[in-house]
Amino acid sequence: MKFPLFKTKIEGVNKKFNLADPLQRQEYFQLKAGEEIKKIAKFLEKNTFVAYLIGKKNSGKGTYAKLFMEAVGSPNVAHLSIGDVVRNVHQLLEDSSRKKEILDFLREIYRGFLPFEEAIEALLSRSTTKLLPTELILALTKWQINQMEKKAIFIDGFPRDLDQISYSLYFRDLIGYREDPDFFVFIKVPESVIDERMKYRVVCPVCGTPRNLKLLITREIGYDRGKKEFYLICENKDCRGAKMVAKEGDTLGIEAIRNRLEVDDKVMKQLLELKGIGQVFLRNSVPVTLAKDYVDDYEITPEYLFEWDKVKEKVRIIEKPWQIKDDEGVLSYSLLPAPITVSLIKQTAKILGL
Repeated sequence: MKFPLFKTKIEGVNKKFNLADPLQRQEYFQLKAGEEIKKIAKFLEKNTFVAYLIGKKNSGKGTYAKLFMEAVGSPNVAHLSIGDVVRNVHQLLEDSSRKKEILDFLREIYRGFLPFEEAIEALLSRSTTKLLPTELILALTKWQINQMEKKAIFIDGFPRDLDQISYSLYFRDLIGYREDPDFFVFIKVPESVIDERMKYRVVCPVCGTPRNLKLLITREIGYDRGKKEFYLICENKDCRGAKMVAKEGDTLGIEAIRNRLEVDDKVMKQLLELKGIGQVFLRNSVPVTLAKDYVDDYEITPEYLFEWDKVKEKVRIIEKPWQIKDDEGVLSYSLLPAPITVSLIKQTAKILGL
């Protein structure tokens, strides 16, 4: 699957931004896609859309949707994670005060071959290895949408399997968004990027805040002299300098989710063949040899290395552009989420005819 390169570099503009800073990021979005943002914001005053985020697990689907919402600044956009919807309804069904209300709603709109009671039982006793009936997922999603005002929606997590693709063709009709334009947002992230995102991921054992020992560090870095290991220190004051740790299974990296990635890849390939629906292509990487023509240096994901300074007895941080090989074996830079979001904004405006 060849995804086109997208140029965010503006010739003659040398201003740099810290894309981790929300205020500077907002200024960055205005510089790179100000006209499109203005048009989309105006469109959203009276109109909506349904966009399906299609990409491998851990490809950043939710991040791009949330940054789109941040950039456009409209309250009329929502990110709907199917996984979150299922977990949310599952939790609410355990609350006796709302159980009858939710079940009555679901029973009324559910249409499927599996009896309703069995479908609900599958939800309540679900495992991570078995998918829920698609018909129930549609009912759960419609319930969630019914809880909020009508908004443009980024759907994250549907279709998740090959047998759900036919449903996705009529998803907007099934959930009651009959007049909305809809389109697919395809996201291509090299497996080497997903692998290192997982292998170096750490969380605070107190507050649960996630970071990455190689790609997204905290202000303070610790060093265990006995183990000769560096570690991140949580920035939350309430955590009192808690040492951030790896989640169980993350050290296996991409191999822990290999089966899931293979299914995701098949789903994407089949959806790419569909005709009659708009397509947005988001690419996480850019070849090193072409980077200077397409992106600015500060849009490249930095990689952090650490050294222990024995003289000053402190950790020295070394920052450099993160180089990886893409799935075709080409030496590339991985991009930060913000420039990829600029690509999403500009392509969305074009698909909407703005």
